[in-house]
Formats: sequence, structure tokens, C-alpha cells
Amino acid sequence: MSRYPAALDEIIELFEMLSEEERRELLISYADAAVRHEPAGDEVFDLEDVRKDEECTDTVGVFLRVDEADGDRVEFRISLGSKVQTLTRAMTAILCKGLNGTRAGAVLDVPADFVPRIVGAELVRLRSQTVYYVLGRMKAAVKVYLNRRRAAAAG
Repeated sequence: MSRYPAALDEIIELFEMLSEEERRELLISYADAAVRHEPAGDEVFDLEDVRKDEECTDTVGVFLRVDEADGDRVEFRISLGSKVQTLTRAMTAILCKGLNGTRAGAVLDVPADFVPRIVGAELVRLRSQTVYYVLGRMKAAVKVYLNRRRAAAAG
């Protein structure tokens, strides 16, 4: 059994079958699709974390909704400032597509070792901080949400 959610595992397997050129083209396609994962104006979220970190060229907003009635399944929306790099945009779309519908605890357990399998070792080397940034922010949002819920239940 895979260590990754099924949707993310499918994306990883697809990228692994591609040549370097095809991989880069697909990454650009995913980057272009990142806008589809932005929050709509009327959406309500359980957690919103919008900030500019030192590791990123512009503001990134992570929006999390957790469906407690459906076993803590998560849905992420991500907003990206205009200066956010193409690779970060691509990873945003990949992670939203690959993690939405996953249980909150399982998101925390996703190892980051899949990233080179998607972007290739060379891009990981060149952009090491960028490729892991969004996954770290998504995991942090889930952790904060779960900690707040535990505190509320205990309080």
C-alpha cells in the first residue's frame, strides 16, 4: 500500500513515466491550473493563513476546510501572489489535487520524499526551498486546526 493518498500517488506515477521535457511541460500546465485552487469569495474556511514568508517571493494564503462529519476530510484552497514562482504554482495545484479529500491526520503523515519524483532531482537541487514550501504550509494549517479543535474539546 502506498504511503501517499491515492490521488497524489496517481500524480506521482504519471510524472515518473515522463521524460524530463514532458515533466517540465506538465509542471507548467499544473502551474497554469493553480488559479483553479484559489478560494471563491463566498467560501467559508475553518482556518485561513495568509502571509509572506522569507522562503517565498510573495504572499501565499492557505485556506483549510475540514469536514468532521466525513471523517475529518480536508479541502485546501491556496491563493498565490503574482510574484510566486512557476514551480511553487505547480506544486500548489498538484498538492491541492492530490490532498483534497484526504483525512487530516493522513495529510500530516505524507512524507516529502515524493517531490523529486515529480519535479526531478535537478529542479529540487536548484529550488530546494520552493518545492517543499507549500506542503509545509498545508501540513502546518492542518496541525493548527487539529490543535485548536483539541483545545476547544478540552476547554
